[in-house]
Amino acid sequence: MEIEIGRKIKELRIKKNLSQAELAEKINEQFNTTLNKGLISKWENGLGDPRLEYARFLALFFDVSLDFLLDLENRDEIDTIAAHHDGEEWSDEELNQIEEFKKFVKSKRTQE
Repeated sequence: MEIEIGRKIKELRIKKNLSQAELAEKINEQFNTTLNKGLISKWENGLGDPRLEYARFLALFFDVSLDFLLDLENRDEIDTIAAHHDGEEWSDEELNQIEEFKKFVKSKRTQE
């Protein structure tokens, strides 16, 4: 199954009645980043996918889950997601990011 993130971004943007430039401006204001309309156009035209950071900003802005945006909802082949340390070396920053992600996932439990 092909991920159609660009199509979803475009649909969500149009529902909010925003141009690509307006969406970029709103994302930049809300998340203090440097997104531009060229990147949004690239994603919407299937010429690339947003980095995880931008996908997260878009999901938060549009009030949708990353699973929805990445077309992962209700996928039968996804049964389990697990993170194992299995002797791998992790930096303190990476461990902090893992902990923040765990908090984010747990926070979604109470919202549903």
